[in-house]
Amino acid sequence: MLPHSVGAHIVWVCSAWSVLVHGDDSGPSLEKQTLDLMDKYPLIDGHNDLALQLRIRHKNKLSQVDPYHIPEVATDINRLRLGHVGAQVFASYVLCGAQDKDAVRLALEQIDVILRLCSEWPDFELVTSSEGLRNTRKIACILSLEGGHSIDSSLPALRMFYRIGVRSMSLTHTCNTPWAESSSKIYPTYKKENNSLSDFGKAVVQEMNRLGMLVDLSHSSWATAGAVLNVSVAPVIFSHSSAYTVCNHERNVPDNLLHALKKNKGLIMVNLYNVFVGCGPSANVSVVADHFDHIRRQIGAESIGIGGDFDGAKDFPDGLEDVSKYPALIQELLRRNWTEAELAGVLRLNFVRVFEEVERVRDKLKDSPPSEAEIPLQMVNSPCRLILRPPPAPSSVIRVRNSSTILSAGSLLWMLYHAYLLLW
Repeated sequence: MLPHSVGAHIVWVCSAWSVLVHGDDSGPSLEKQTLDLMDKYPLIDGHNDLALQLRIRHKNKLSQVDPYHIPEVATDINRLRLGHVGAQVFASYVLCGAQDKDAVRLALEQIDVILRLCSEWPDFELVTSSEGLRNTRKIACILSLEGGHSIDSSLPALRMFYRIGVRSMSLTHTCNTPWAESSSKIYPTYKKENNSLSDFGKAVVQEMNRLGMLVDLSHSSWATAGAVLNVSVAPVIFSHSSAYTVCNHERNVPDNLLHALKKNKGLIMVNLYNVFVGCGPSANVSVVADHFDHIRRQIGAESIGIGGDFDGAKDFPDGLEDVSKYPALIQELLRRNWTEAELAGVLRLNFVRVFEEVERVRDKLKDSPPSEAEIPLQMVNSPCRLILRPPPAPSSVIRVRNSSTILSAGSLLWMLYHAYLLLW
């Protein structure tokens, strides 16, 4: 065995020789390679909650916001440009407390603010197709619904969201819906027993396939995700989830589901939130890269994207604090010998491929009629749901002073209802 000082000297000499021959992989050459790559393949980020912060902090009043500089959040145009973000999936997120109440209205208001920022802020452009995504020279805006409770268990509502531009929906958030199960146990409503995806839930997935809407399984329970992967005829995505084997949080994706996702030709877009990547309050770029390495070993780089979750979660890894810092992650992956072809997929091409395939499935199903499936009323705990039926039969009469007996209000409504039917 060599003396420690001699061994250390040999290691230093070998390291110096490596730098002379190959270059310093942490120096300017690797940084330039990163930026050149991201110039050529601008990032498609699978999940961002800026719209939520605009509601919380500014009540959706865009007139109060400088789009180039919003220091209290993690996202603005200047930082998106620094981060080489070419497309952003913006989430319309509604708190689970609105389920069975005004979730649809709130979702529409969030979509309104996203549509406004995508039209009023000059660096953005709304895109609703893979062709638009490929062709835009601006930062592409893609609309998503975060949480199936926002459609209030209504396929007509789902179709209307698609018509106004929504191209992706996560089936759940932190609450179960009447038809799908969440990975979270925060809310006790709609608990599932051996039925993580109901018949109506399957109809939702099938209608999304028919429309050409991306099915997003982030926030879904593993059982629901597995059931969806058996039902969907189009690729699905996890828009902001990480690897369970690296961080054993229930929001992350276990290896068996990764392999099912590979078979589906879908995509997992790695989340950057500390709790999901580091299983604790802190993390760094290297820990995030470990998730990419693990998923690549399991199912290949062609199944991976990036879904930062900025402005939804609070704490992010050192060096990845906001949307401007994405080059640090790509540089770390290059340092770990990821190829430029692999990273071109991670940055952009994998998502485009999935989007294109979802559209191909839509085109194959173009002759299929819209689904008329309805959820049984007994499955929905909603006092706000009106059961459509005629008004009650007359039960009393009203007497007016100095007048003969006239019809009760109920009788009048009954007669007007039947007169309406006769007219039609």
